[in-house]
Amino acid sequence: MPFDNVLFITILAAFLIAVLIGPLFIPMLRRLKFGQSIREEGPQSHLKKAGTPTMGGTIIVLALLFTVLKFAQWDTELLFLIVVTFGYGLIGFLDDFIKIKKKRNLGLTAKQKFAGQILLAIVAYLLLVKMGHSTVLSIPGTSIDFDLGWMYFPFLLFLLVGSTNAVNLTDGLDGLLAGTSAIAFGAYAIIAWNASNMDTAIFSAAVVGSVLGFLVFNAHPARVFMGDTGSLALGGALAGIAILTKTEILLAVIGIVFVIETLSVIIQVISFKTRGKRVFRMSPLHHHYELSGWSEWRVVVTFWLVGILFAGLGVYLEVIH
Repeated sequence: MPFDNVLFITILAAFLIAVLIGPLFIPMLRRLKFGQSIREEGPQSHLKKAGTPTMGGTIIVLALLFTVLKFAQWDTELLFLIVVTFGYGLIGFLDDFIKIKKKRNLGLTAKQKFAGQILLAIVAYLLLVKMGHSTVLSIPGTSIDFDLGWMYFPFLLFLLVGSTNAVNLTDGLDGLLAGTSAIAFGAYAIIAWNASNMDTAIFSAAVVGSVLGFLVFNAHPARVFMGDTGSLALGGALAGIAILTKTEILLAVIGIVFVIETLSVIIQVISFKTRGKRVFRMSPLHHHYELSGWSEWRVVVTFWLVGILFAGLGVYLEVIH
């Protein structure tokens, strides 16, 4: 079977599994009263979303797992992707569960989350060492590269922790993260395919299908939220795929929406602490546009379009250039 057909079938299979799991899983979340707590300081229009089932990222994770086990070959690279995806997803699951049980908007403490993220980064690094993974980084669109050597581990830690948190910050509007992540993983499926990295391409395609299946239930008005279970898993998967395809720096281009969302938070915090003034009406950036009068759907579609533009640029720099 041609490689492109395998990718299409993988996306379709993951999509169908997610669509089938959703109607079974969402009512169960309602019965268990796994509802989302909404920040009081957030946009007032979001208060009506309180009680919407969360932890829907479990749908994505299950669809991804079933699809990958069916279509991918078991090897160290696949093990690496499973560790960073499901490991960070587990941290998110614990965070979501504590929020629900305590009926508050704070789950794991920052120290607990960071400790878990560091532990997973160490495990991921040891797997990469076992694989003989290169510590060389390449500048996108050029022939320039440089070897980090022992500095690759702190870089890896920054990439994994930064990616998971950046993706998590983007999960604030119905369908926003589901759409932007599907776009980013779609780009990586093409990049991995072009590099003949079949298992990574299949994994990327499986994420695309799983997320699009979840989007059926998460599009505005959302019937279920992804929660940290899904956002941290997607962040880990995105960083893991960038590492395996040796496009670590290119991730900043393909995942530009996640980068911008994170920068908006950093800028807001620094500005407020140093000048006592806010640059944005509210951060992350998607809330700024909401409070500026944009409809939720307009913000989401605009961010999707930005994601498509830069994902295309990333593919161009890596595959076509």
